[in-house]
Amino acid sequence: MKKRDFLKIASLGSLGMAGAGSGVIASPANALVRDRKQLFNMSGYAAPKMDVVRMGYIGMGNRGGGAIKRIVHLASVQVKGVADIVPEKANKAKKFLTDAGHTPDAYSGSPDAWKKLCKRDDIDLIYICTPWSLHTPMALYAMEHGKHVATEIPAATTVEDCWKLVETSERNKKHCMMLENCCYDFFELLTLNMARQGYFGEIVHVEGAYIHDIFESLFEKDKRFDLWRLKENQRNGNLYPTHGLGPVAQVLDINRGDKMDFLTSVASNDFMLQARANELAAKDPDFKKFAGQSYRGNMNTTTIKTNKGKTIMLQHDVSSPRPYSRLHLISGTKGAAQKYPLPEDGTSGRISHGHEWIKPDEFKALEQKYQPEIVKKVGELAKKVGGHGGMDFLMDWRLIDCLRNGLPLDQDVYDAASWSVIAPLSEWSVANRSNSIDIPDFTNGSWKKNKPVDIALKEGGNTEVKS
Repeated sequence: MKKRDFLKIASLGSLGMAGAGSGVIASPANALVRDRKQLFNMSGYAAPKMDVVRMGYIGMGNRGGGAIKRIVHLASVQVKGVADIVPEKANKAKKFLTDAGHTPDAYSGSPDAWKKLCKRDDIDLIYICTPWSLHTPMALYAMEHGKHVATEIPAATTVEDCWKLVETSERNKKHCMMLENCCYDFFELLTLNMARQGYFGEIVHVEGAYIHDIFESLFEKDKRFDLWRLKENQRNGNLYPTHGLGPVAQVLDINRGDKMDFLTSVASNDFMLQARANELAAKDPDFKKFAGQSYRGNMNTTTIKTNKGKTIMLQHDVSSPRPYSRLHLISGTKGAAQKYPLPEDGTSGRISHGHEWIKPDEFKALEQKYQPEIVKKVGELAKKVGGHGGMDFLMDWRLIDCLRNGLPLDQDVYDAASWSVIAPLSEWSVANRSNSIDIPDFTNGSWKKNKPVDIALKEGGNTEVKS
């Protein structure tokens, strides 16, 4: 018996026990392969055009509050409703949008108030900005009620939920885009365009990371509703992989010519989270349920091999006191590129052809030569509007422009599933002495013929913006 087949069978019993108290997903081997036919190929799918995109937002916290501030800069959009479990947040968002010329209704007062928003007939797109555990049920409900979906990351936290998103999107022919904003950062777009034009040669290896010291905020009750993110950190794996993975997956044409085959994941011990939870529990009763619990290790490193023999390295650490890094690295047969740490010469990243990075003036010449069309068109306005330096606005503009013009989205449901599934699979690997585990093919083989994402703006690009 092949080792990988043995591990799949063994996991049926071992994970049933591990999942009971450790937060590890139960029996992923059952969910890795579906005995199914693809209902409809959502890769490259172009939904019918719409002159005006009618939207509803769920979750008016940090991310949702920022999203509505960006959307008012886009023409041909109508926000019809906002929902939040906290009435004050829903009403505040309603007032802001009303002042900006929209006519939204506010939904709140119960945990299910958002469902009324999804049931409306005058909404085309539901934009989800809630805690992670709510992303999948809200996305499924919205698609079942005939809505396209854009959801914050991760789109799902279990293998089973990843499959549910795929099957529901295919069955209803509704887009399910994960809002991976890092795919629209300026250097990431630049290197994607360069890779598409062969500048780096054959891509051999890529790296990405989410190293972000948000340790203190995990324990801030006023910023994290019901301390939801601290609860998520009781899972031990690469919990937030998509910021680093999304951009490099597009460079490798994952799900569109190549696919991720298997992964292995290793985690350090937790040296900080449990200690702080215990400390706070001694003086604050709200933290007593967090005392003595197990938490993810400070650093997780996950490695992935693709069907074509390329390798991916992903890291996750949100508790150690380290400088911010998403470690966007591309290594090919003709050159390499890297972002983080940020260069001190004012450039947005580094490019090399050998042992040394090229000079700033050469970099700026390449940046001008390979600047993507989306950056040429709305890049400067995006920087003014903001949202992580402008990449959030570029993402929103592109989403709306694709829907208005009936174009395929840059990120489809297969991307949402395959990028998100890294987290639960990494949990399994960490819990099983870093053994390897297969990554499901959510495309059911269509990755062999799916076309790469078009970033040339050959069509569309006509969505107007307001200064």
